[in-house]
Amino acid sequence: MSPLQQDVLQQLERRATSPQRLVRRGKIILAAATGATNTKITQDLHVDYDTVRLWRERWRAAEARLQTIEATGKPKLLKQAIEGLLTDEQRPGAPATFTLEQFMQIMALACETPAEADRPVSTWTPRELAEEAVKRGIVKQISPRTVERFLKGERFAAASQAVLAHSSSRRPHGSGRADPHGL
Repeated sequence: MSPLQQDVLQQLERRATSPQRLVRRGKIILAAATGATNTKITQDLHVDYDTVRLWRERWRAAEARLQTIEATGKPKLLKQAIEGLLTDEQRPGAPATFTLEQFMQIMALACETPAEADRPVSTWTPRELAEEAVKRGIVKQISPRTVERFLKGERFAAASQAVLAHSSSRRPHGSGRADPHGL
C-alpha cells in the first residue's frame, strides 16, 4: 500500500460523514497493511473472519488498478476509486419489475375518473386499473394485486405520497386544497 493510499484510508476513517461500513472496511485494510493476520484483525475490530478475508482479497485484486489511478497524479480520483472499492457490490437478484416512471403513470391513472377512460364503473378497482394500464401501454402486464400494493403505498412509498398529495388538489369536492395530511 502506498503512503497516498494509506492517507486516503486514514482520512476516510477520520471523516465524521463517512459511512461506518466504509470506515470498518478501511480499518481492515489499514490493519492488514501493518502485517496483522486475519485472526488478529478479527479480534481487534470485532468483525467476522470471512469479512476480513473478503476485504483483504478485494484490496489485493484492485492494487494494480489503484496504482494506475495513483500514477495519474489526481488524488481525488484515487479517493473515489478507494471509496468505490470499499462499497458493497451489486447483489444478485431479479431487477425491479416496474420503473418509477411506470409506477407514477399508474398512480396518475388512478387519479383520473374511470369515466375519463371510458370505463363503465364509478370508482377504480385494482383490476380495472391493471387492465387500463396495459391498454394504454404503460406496462406489458401487471396484476391487480400489484396495483393494489401500489395504491396502498407498499412500493415506491415516497413517490406515491407525492402523487396522492398532488391528486387531492384535483378532487371535485371541498375547496380544492390538499388536506393537511396530504391525502
